[in-house]
Amino acid sequence: MLVKVTGTNFVRDTSSMGLINNDDVSRNEYYSKVRMLKTQKDEINTVKAEIAGIKDDVNEIKNLMLKLLERNNV
Repeated sequence: MLVKVTGTNFVRDTSSMGLINNDDVSRNEYYSKVRMLKTQKDEINTVKAEIAGIKDDVNEIKNLMLKLLERNNV
């Protein structure tokens, strides 16, 4: 059975004593924020992966340049 909590948008489930948010706008805002944070986290992970790839490329270029310099000095 659900009982309205006075002065809030919550109802209480009397069998589990849990609170349930009955405000659709607040719930939708919360889920929107969760989706936005997930998108930001995914973008950060993508940028991290791209940076790691660029670091690998720079190291490879550096090693090739060192080999060229060694070959010219011999």
